[in-house]
Amino acid sequence: MTVTSPVGDSLAVAGGRNTVSAPQAAVARIAELQQLIAQAGCGGTSSNGGASFADALSAAQPAASAASAYATPVAGSNASAIAGAGDTSGAAGSTPYDGLVTAAAQRYGVDPALLHGLIQQESGFDPSSTSGTGAAGLCQLMPSTAASLGVTNPLDPAQSIDAGARYLKSQLDAFGGNPSLALAAYNAGPGAVQRYGGVPPYAETQDYVQKVLGYANAYRAAHPVTGAPGAAPTPTPALT
Repeated sequence: MTVTSPVGDSLAVAGGRNTVSAPQAAVARIAELQQLIAQAGCGGTSSNGGASFADALSAAQPAASAASAYATPVAGSNASAIAGAGDTSGAAGSTPYDGLVTAAAQRYGVDPALLHGLIQQESGFDPSSTSGTGAAGLCQLMPSTAASLGVTNPLDPAQSIDAGARYLKSQLDAFGGNPSLALAAYNAGPGAVQRYGGVPPYAETQDYVQKVLGYANAYRAAHPVTGAPGAAPTPTPALT
């Protein structure tokens, strides 16, 4: 959750899987499927060597399944970052933890959409998510931060969300209610924000702030009643 150097742990790695040629193969096989379907519509079999449509379609189906599996985001910490830059489609959907998010946000006076966006970026709503630096749970609390907030089990969704909301609130209070600075402090530490007088010039932190605000805006648009009363979408800052 919190990093103290330009190189942090917010972006997950897709396990080293080799994905250079698989998309191309999948696209080619999907095109083959489309051709077979077109042939079936007009009764033709000439381009598949005389094989029946059913036999050719059966042979082509495994590649289509592979293409579908390939499109599934990697689970775990910050899975949303792997799904593609700028993709906020997953952030607007409901999760099993929406009630806990709304309750914690109301309890500590933070925007539920902002808290939802933070969790989306931190863990992709995977309560068992952990990082190589020891951050854990939905809000990716570092052990020392979790202990200071009274968390006994960082993998417990209720404890993680409650503590994450409290910590976010403390950063909002420390930086004048500015969401961008509060999120930067959540990711890189308040000391880094104070040292640079704004969002630190860390690529990871700048990307983190933009994505969380984007997720928050997407969720707020889809769930207007859960946002702060009269809250307008938070502008995504142009960070340099």
